[in-house]
Amino acid sequence: MGNTITVRLPDELAQWLEQSSRRAGVSKGQIIRNELEKARDSNGRPFLRLAGAGKGPRNLSIRKGFSKR
Repeated sequence: MGNTITVRLPDELAQWLEQSSRRAGVSKGQIIRNELEKARDSNGRPFLRLAGAGKGPRNLSIRKGFSKR
């Protein structure tokens, strides 16, 4: 760890960070590093976490029109 940054947080976010830090028993910096890692790993495509979560016919993406059931 060699880089340091300073970030100004709104009071509400700072309180959340403090509470989360105490609850988890880890430093605020560790929570921030974990969240930055998650953001980096998502490659800017957070919708991918929903891939395969939809329900419906297997051929839903190629169907033309809607069935009447």
